[in-house]
Amino acid sequence: MLTLTQVEHVVATWVVKVWQNRELGEYAPAWAPDGPHSPNSLFAASTRQGGLGLEIPGPELYYKLLRPHHVKIHAGRGVKILGLFYYADVLDEDRFHGRSSRGGRHKGKWVIRSDRRDRRTVFFQDPDDPERWHVLRWTGLPPEGEVPAFSDINVDALLGEVRRAGLKPRSDEELLPVLLDILGSAIPVSQWPSQMGKREKTARSRRAADAAQAAADQPSASEGPAAEVVAWPVEAAGIAKAVDAERRRLREVSSVRRPVAPPRLGDSLRRRNLFLIPPDDAPAPLEDHA
Repeated sequence: MLTLTQVEHVVATWVVKVWQNRELGEYAPAWAPDGPHSPNSLFAASTRQGGLGLEIPGPELYYKLLRPHHVKIHAGRGVKILGLFYYADVLDEDRFHGRSSRGGRHKGKWVIRSDRRDRRTVFFQDPDDPERWHVLRWTGLPPEGEVPAFSDINVDALLGEVRRAGLKPRSDEELLPVLLDILGSAIPVSQWPSQMGKREKTARSRRAADAAQAAADQPSASEGPAAEVVAWPVEAAGIAKAVDAERRRLREVSSVRRPVAPPRLGDSLRRRNLFLIPPDDAPAPLEDHA
């Protein structure tokens, strides 16, 4: 049994040492049709003849390779991408209140790009500054804390569960508890490895690996250390923390009148005790003239 890293090393070693050095039986160059040639020798001959020019892509290439969506901007809500709404303060600017200057098939639409491996955010290229990309967060994410990454498969399961339950959420914030249940919050942390079947474990491992790779591919994270796949206890603790934060937020919203701390023990007795000596600065009692 080999890990993905080991398989990648084996394949790369075979390509460099075996495949690229094999002798070609055809495709010989016209200037040496009878000599032995390999892909590496032909590549070396071409570089000696015409030189080698390397073009290193910029960090923004990551965004350009993502899946595009042509949508309109909803005032106050943001953009709707495959069933979920995404928003950022930049969308409230006057230049985004109308239709875009795009023509053709997607006339008047704005282009938003998403990474199917991590649906927590989408990306919007600034039309006035093409090198600047804006990150739009899913409106269902809590303002504080973090929710584990979820993919297109989780979103499809989320929307399917909402339809089956007959729910009609007024905003994406009401979808968050359902999403956390799908991600595994209902399973105790200590029983995760034993409760999950082989298919569920494979899906969970694939989701964690895709999320880690998506984070490593982003320009902001590509300069740092490579992202690692989150272990069972760490991911489970993150989901449990997100569930607690969501329940706390719902309790705070539902409680109209906050509880008042009870008085200290003996306060009422101190106020009513007739034999309690008043302090020196207390006002003198009024005399009874009746």
